[in-house]
Amino acid sequence: MSITRREFAQLALAGAPIIGTVLQGNLAAAAVGQAPPSTSRWAGVLVGLNVPYSFGVGNNMAADDLLQRVTQVGVSSLELRAQPVEHFLGSPTVRTAVEAAKAREASRAGGGTAPTPQQMAAGSPAGERPKPTPEQIEKARKEAAEVRAWRLAAPTSKLKELRQTYEKAGVAIDILKVDGLYAASPEEVDYFFQMARDLGARAVSAELPENRSDTKRIGAFADKHKIFMAYHHHAQPGAAAIYEALFAEAKYNAANIDIGHWTATQSASPLPFITKHADRIPHIHVKDRRLGTNGGENTPFGQGDTQIRPILQAIRDHKWNVRPIIEFEYKVPDGSDRVSEIKKCLAYCRDALMA
Repeated sequence: MSITRREFAQLALAGAPIIGTVLQGNLAAAAVGQAPPSTSRWAGVLVGLNVPYSFGVGNNMAADDLLQRVTQVGVSSLELRAQPVEHFLGSPTVRTAVEAAKAREASRAGGGTAPTPQQMAAGSPAGERPKPTPEQIEKARKEAAEVRAWRLAAPTSKLKELRQTYEKAGVAIDILKVDGLYAASPEEVDYFFQMARDLGARAVSAELPENRSDTKRIGAFADKHKIFMAYHHHAQPGAAAIYEALFAEAKYNAANIDIGHWTATQSASPLPFITKHADRIPHIHVKDRRLGTNGGENTPFGQGDTQIRPILQAIRDHKWNVRPIIEFEYKVPDGSDRVSEIKKCLAYCRDALMA
């Protein structure tokens, strides 16, 4: 089954919050009832950022700290991990992880060093993870049960407050990315889809599952909630065939096409696939990589083989309801920093769309 363009437009409008400028200016404009001008919408195309991932700080982060970073780089659309949302709702598990992450960051800033992979593996062979002990398995089981119990009692009415805070800062939460979705209970899957709706998101996203039956199972939840389930690929061979098969399993099963991964691992442009299935692609990941035959490495925008400009211009010219989301992964050059490089990525997208 396919979704009509009218249905797709209705979904987008349902999750289209105010777009604005930097934090202080946005809040001032909102206070007098004015809609602030956009910061990362060019030629009708709203460009976003995958967070907190793109900031290189891990996924456990407080929602208010994240918003400060987002407004610093001047982006108006997000693919947001669920961890900052659950931190805002008061998850004790996420809050503990956030404090631990802050402690590690403070230690590094004070001259401490992060443990090496070898230390973390406690002497395991390079490239291998140690097998969990029975005690570790039982501990993980108990923690999962505690997390599930918290989620089913979470104060989700507060999500409106979080959404409004981000919207007043001119930031749309367009995609909710969920880690561990396939291991979640049915009640938790419902919880995440309702979370996406409350935040105004057009889709839930997750990596393509190893178990192919999961796409049909999760697709049923997507159909129930009428919110896209966007699956993200990496180096899976025959990605086009995988996506076309899962499209047939559920009306709201969708694709998160990573145009860099596609270029590097499929040794081809993803533009023909995007053109054919634009109504099933709520967002793409924008990055530049070389063709697999050239090493496949990530590069600064414009230095690889990925057809970023033609793809962005096709979205613009065809008015596809596809959100380009930057996923920052290339090595920060000497003398620069991550914020500066993300701004360069946004500028590259702006120039491509305004050409």
